[in-house]
Amino acid sequence: MTKKQVSLRLENVTKIFYDKKYNTEVIAVNNSNFEIKPGELITLLGPSGCGKTTTLRMVAGFELPTKGKIYIGNEDVTYLPPNKRDTATVFQSYGLFPHMTVFDNVAYGLKLRKLSKEEIKEKVLSTLDMVGLKDLANRAPSRLSGGQQQRVALARSIIVEPSILLLDEPLSNLDALLREQMRIEIRRIQKSLGITAIYVTHDRVEAMSLSDRIIVMKDGKIIQIGTPNTIYENPNSKFVAGFVGKVAFFDVEVKDIVENKCIIDFRGKILEIPKYESNVEIGSGNVLMARPESLVLKDPKKGLINGKVKINVYLGNTIESFIDTDFGEIMVQIDNPSLKKIYDEGEEISIDIVPELCKILKNED
Repeated sequence: MTKKQVSLRLENVTKIFYDKKYNTEVIAVNNSNFEIKPGELITLLGPSGCGKTTTLRMVAGFELPTKGKIYIGNEDVTYLPPNKRDTATVFQSYGLFPHMTVFDNVAYGLKLRKLSKEEIKEKVLSTLDMVGLKDLANRAPSRLSGGQQQRVALARSIIVEPSILLLDEPLSNLDALLREQMRIEIRRIQKSLGITAIYVTHDRVEAMSLSDRIIVMKDGKIIQIGTPNTIYENPNSKFVAGFVGKVAFFDVEVKDIVENKCIIDFRGKILEIPKYESNVEIGSGNVLMARPESLVLKDPKKGLINGKVKINVYLGNTIESFIDTDFGEIMVQIDNPSLKKIYDEGEEISIDIVPELCKILKNED
């Protein structure tokens, strides 16, 4: 791909639908502002109904914003029809033409652009080679596996060299192993081409493994934008913390904030937590966020929380230990279990925390 990489920018974009049944307006996307750098892959992540697919459809031109502007590079494309903006979309359903071979499916967009047969053949075979399907060029889509069909759909989109590649939950129809393989494949191809891309999903693992940055959405609003490690380790809210990974929350009282540390009272014990959100206030109404890897199992009454091992799940490089406590069930992740003391199921234990891996957040409930 020799095209110049471009940015994508949304300025104050809002989409309102009118619900005729209830005679009300529904705000699907509420004043979205973000910019994607040239060659960057951004994931829109959030629960169903949060506005991520509507945002993607507005970028593609399938929906028009109620207000706001959309720019591809420096060009205002807000009201351009889909065929007039330089984007290509990979949908959840593969959308392949069943009466065409793999070759003809991929060549379809080039034929519309009136390229010569020689150019089409060269570009199609090159693109199929990139996605590992060159040997299946003459096969019908019905004779392909789900993963292979999704690769054909991806090849058909990237062969036209769009400025922006849009992927709308493209892996949701695949089984777990194929999803993992295709995540790697999409990431490899996107990076090798240097194409600017938006990926839509509600799957946090897809978002974390694919993205340069993640945009977390809820109820039509952008809640946080950041790199995968920032979103996971430093979420700005209880919602983001719970949506992007396994987590335990503990109600705590903030006693003071001194020298960039949050001093908390956790069940009568004073702890210093170095990470805290800016809206945290002294007093109650705050929670300690603890990921499974930020918790440690100790002998009874040696830690902050007493409990009993309910079940241990062996995963090779880790053990997930589920503990019954008066806070409810808490999962503790034990890395490199062969080097650690593993408590038996039914055994009395206690749980301690690693302060550097935790964060204090405002309690939103």
